[in-house]
Amino acid sequence: MGIASAYKLNNSVRIPALGFGTYKTQPGRETEDAVSFALKTGYRLIDTATYYRNEKDVGKAVRDCSIPRKEIFVTTKIWNSDHGDPIGAFEKSLSLLKIDYIDLYLIHWPVEKIRNRTWKTLTGLLDGNKCRSIGVSNFTIRHLEELLAQTSVVPAVNQVEFSPFLFQKDLLDYCTRHKIQLEAYAPLTRGDKFEHPVVHAIAQKYSKTSAQVLLRWCVQHKVIPLPKSKTPQRIRENANIFDFSISAADMKKLDSLNENYRVTWNPEEIR
Repeated sequence: MGIASAYKLNNSVRIPALGFGTYKTQPGRETEDAVSFALKTGYRLIDTATYYRNEKDVGKAVRDCSIPRKEIFVTTKIWNSDHGDPIGAFEKSLSLLKIDYIDLYLIHWPVEKIRNRTWKTLTGLLDGNKCRSIGVSNFTIRHLEELLAQTSVVPAVNQVEFSPFLFQKDLLDYCTRHKIQLEAYAPLTRGDKFEHPVVHAIAQKYSKTSAQVLLRWCVQHKVIPLPKSKTPQRIRENANIFDFSISAADMKKLDSLNENYRVTWNPEEIR
């Protein structure tokens, strides 16, 4: 595998195996510069959301780069307060991005009572040429089972918090069985676990950083990591994960670190 590698989604659309996140990247030059540098580094999946307030700047970086649009995969998401008009929310994101189409549009959170209605509405986007794929984010197995019982359109992606310290194996196995590609946000635990002795020892063994080990762990589970940074050195570092492989024994050590450690909200609390 390499940074140009991709997986085939359940609708045959290809999605890059490594993404670049933009959560908490400030609107304006900070986002534009970070995305531009990520694209120059080789990233081809750029992840944003209405909630991040930086779609405009992501779009500008995508438009201004010399890379053909068809080679870049852009993801954005509908926010909780916009479920009353999902199509309007999609059109607003498309307008802010100023691109011809969105590659992947996600339901950001499984909002109670209305998430399945929103999903039904979003399936209509696939009939046009403005949206290539739709999916969900922060959906647990319970949320997915509820959704799949009411639709014939299986989400292409489920984006969740995922790391060795939040190894949601049951969710990964469920998504794999149903051909739902899992994406990992906060795969680096926001740096909280970089000094963990197991991670640190494995990083030293492979002459890599703790961040690179955590990202490579995702890749070897066939989960798409979405690291974020505004620092060029770290953006490059996070992309440099395809020149080594973690042994089965070391993967098992990392798998054993699960402690249900979250750095964000817990979607299990959403009924």
